[in-house]
Amino acid sequence: MITNSSSNSYKAAGVDITAGYKAVELMKKHIARTTVPGVMGQVGGFGGLFELDLEGINKPVLVSGTDGVGTKLKLAFMLDKHDTIGIDCVAMCVNDIICVGAKPLYFLDYIACGKNVPEKIEQIVAGVCEGCVQSGAALIGGETAEMPGFYPVNEYDLAGYCTGVVDKDKIIDNNRMKAGDIIIALPSSGVHSNGFSLVRRVFALDKPDLMAMRANNVELGGRSMADVLLEPTKIYVKPVLALLDKIGTEHVKGISHITGGGFYENIPRSIPAGLSARIARKAIKVLPIFDLIASVGVISDHDMFNTFNMGVGMTIIVSREAAPVALNVLRANGEDAYVIGEIVNGSEKITIE
Repeated sequence: MITNSSSNSYKAAGVDITAGYKAVELMKKHIARTTVPGVMGQVGGFGGLFELDLEGINKPVLVSGTDGVGTKLKLAFMLDKHDTIGIDCVAMCVNDIICVGAKPLYFLDYIACGKNVPEKIEQIVAGVCEGCVQSGAALIGGETAEMPGFYPVNEYDLAGYCTGVVDKDKIIDNNRMKAGDIIIALPSSGVHSNGFSLVRRVFALDKPDLMAMRANNVELGGRSMADVLLEPTKIYVKPVLALLDKIGTEHVKGISHITGGGFYENIPRSIPAGLSARIARKAIKVLPIFDLIASVGVISDHDMFNTFNMGVGMTIIVSREAAPVALNVLRANGEDAYVIGEIVNGSEKITIE
């Protein structure tokens, strides 16, 4: 730890640089968990170093993604629980780049806060590190910025950035997609990390009853509202990589991460012109939290599917002949994968009926 650096004047202005040093020391044991081959140096320098191993990759293409957690952070503030929100941050990035077949290599985070409380920063970074472990990425750097007067004392923002690699000849695109291909759903763990502005309005969470939020809820299968809403975003990297290793991009035609905009915005992003996704509404295993949101908020089915993941965090479009093998591989890797529709000819990118 740096021990001879301090500024009483800066501290009087609201920035305690020694708290930053303490936070770094506290997070080091968590960062060590994420170390993978290729990591060079230690966190704390001016740049994160990563040596790229290109063995078996003929035409390497780097794929990058960046995202934040959004207003789900408001729940973390409210419930004073900060150890899982970092998983969401990693998930939102790595789940995006896996859609083109990229294996995540490394991750960087950015935390901006009103007051640097080292123990709280440690909790946040511990979640980031858990997300990195789940996705096989290394946390090689980051930044914690104390910004008094810009953020309230007890609030912060969290964003992340990841880089992965894929062989150019194995990039997942939609050039081989055709009518008859099958759409497979991978279940979500909950609301994940989008739609929380609507969730907060529906449940009046700006002035919550914290006792009620922490109480078991029959409509949520006996879980509390707090636990259900803070459930971190599921990370799909390892099951998808296992699938690609087994059947390849010849049979995996498209992947969609179901985030903001729900089904209607995200599934069409992986479908070429002239084709359409036909989704069977009754096939979707909707989680109880979404039924409750729709009921309490009096929200239409269309708006629910245009906002939330509805229990499906990722969809994978595969050839009809490979669908049985794909389902078996995904299930063997911990995913309760199931079929929700197929690709058909048509100009309307998606129908849910």
